[in-house]
Amino acid sequence: MNTATRPMYEWQDLPWKKIEQAVFKLQKRIYQASQRGDTKAIHKLQRLLISSWSARCLAVRRVTQDNRGKNTAGVDGIKSLTPPERLRLAQTLRLSQTACPVRRVWIPKPGKVEKRPLGIPTIANRAEQALAKLALEPEWEARFEPNSYGFRPGRSAHDAIEAIFKNICLQAKYVLDADIAACFDKISHSAVLAKLQTYPAMQRAVRAWLRAGVLDGETLFPTTEGSPQGGIISPLIANIALHGLETAVAAAHPKAKVIRYADDLVVLHPELKVIEKAEQTVAHWLDSMGLELKPSKTYITHTLDHLEGKVGFDFLGFHIRQYPVGKTHSGKTSGRYPKLLGYKTLIKPSEKAIQRHYETICAIIDANPTTPQARLIGQLNPIILGWTNYYATVVAKDVFGKLSHLTFVKLFRWAKRRHPTKPNKWIVRKYWRLETGSWIFAPKEGVPLRRHYETPIQRHIKVSGNKSPYDGDWVCWATRRGRQPGLPKRVATLLKWQAGKCAYCGLYFGAEDKSEVDHIISKARGGNDCLLYTSPSPRDGLLSRMPSSA
Repeated sequence: MNTATRPMYEWQDLPWKKIEQAVFKLQKRIYQASQRGDTKAIHKLQRLLISSWSARCLAVRRVTQDNRGKNTAGVDGIKSLTPPERLRLAQTLRLSQTACPVRRVWIPKPGKVEKRPLGIPTIANRAEQALAKLALEPEWEARFEPNSYGFRPGRSAHDAIEAIFKNICLQAKYVLDADIAACFDKISHSAVLAKLQTYPAMQRAVRAWLRAGVLDGETLFPTTEGSPQGGIISPLIANIALHGLETAVAAAHPKAKVIRYADDLVVLHPELKVIEKAEQTVAHWLDSMGLELKPSKTYITHTLDHLEGKVGFDFLGFHIRQYPVGKTHSGKTSGRYPKLLGYKTLIKPSEKAIQRHYETICAIIDANPTTPQARLIGQLNPIILGWTNYYATVVAKDVFGKLSHLTFVKLFRWAKRRHPTKPNKWIVRKYWRLETGSWIFAPKEGVPLRRHYETPIQRHIKVSGNKSPYDGDWVCWATRRGRQPGLPKRVATLLKWQAGKCAYCGLYFGAEDKSEVDHIISKARGGNDCLLYTSPSPRDGLLSRMPSSA
């Protein structure tokens, strides 16, 4: 039988549990070989992974089902595939030495008038990039510097913020807050390919993606530099290009600390002269990669003292600063005989982030003057929950309380405009209800509005050192998953009850795995809630093992 025309199985029936296991076993071996510095073994295992049926199926699933940009078409005009088409793509998927141009899409930057250019590859090129990423990422995860946090599995912005806190909590320091100008658009192709140093077939494929060109409307622009934002492999290419910056700064200034999240970075040191020299070191190192610092977003400040009218700094939406306090509130040094520092380090949501969030809430309320209350709540709750979860790891209790009050005032005005002739008590009783001693914005029967202060403050635990999901320590990553910011309490509780394992297959949840609350036995038959791996697609209706596992 010709399996190319008549496959032995359907896409929905593929054994995803075994596929994920097979891919991860090879990725773990690549990671270990990279730790040993065994280049020959790395390339051999990467070629084996690229040619494997499991990796090809997983790559196709990532770009057609799992990825958030799966419904955006490239120059081929294809934005979705049927299950038989996915299977055929997996059968024919190979690394190619040629690539189609990417389609230019402009998206607005948050809180700014200017727009961000995205380059959307064709669906076949996206699958090729996902396949290459499966092979390259474990190799570089073993090499990346410990204080690099952006676009890496198992690492988040909260890890970067916690790393900054640990570096300044016992000593006030000068800060170089730097931003790389047009990082993705200016990376030198020759420099990043020389740093990549992979086997020839992979090298040619990456070169083809970098030089594919950009189609903006009907005009084709050649790409002599940069890696288009929107490509599956572009974040990994950017991290590879910026790898070594932390080491270079540490070599030139031993006590300086570099913490980087994608193209945003800070350099910390107690002396101003060292920070000024570090800025020159960073600029010189970036020049070798075809990059440069953005003057408008690069400045020097201090965490405690005013420097040219500035104190503290904003990073990833957080405001980081130290405040002079009395002895009853002062931080202390570590050791057997601690001493008072005379200040306290506090990290809060930045003023820009607060203002942008409140403007978003106001815009939603103003755009729905006649919308039913339940529908308005359905639009507001995800916005409020997402924002509060992001800032729930820092000193944000007062900010949450303030935003809750401002939201109440805005909603009361919304209700008052709907009923201008009615008294205030009537309006309150119509749109608010009394529960547990407080008034909540909610219909008589339905989901209430999420109030900002209902999100509890919980300290984030930073990922340790060079820890990576590819090291195979699934107990650690499953435990860590239960403490991630924004994780629903129900999911965290189930993770604890199930000891970090899927209730269906018994395998550990990973750092990036998708899950859902479901029932193996229905509640009508006496079953309870349990946490299971999400199937490849809700339309497929098949419970399958999603994550990578040993």
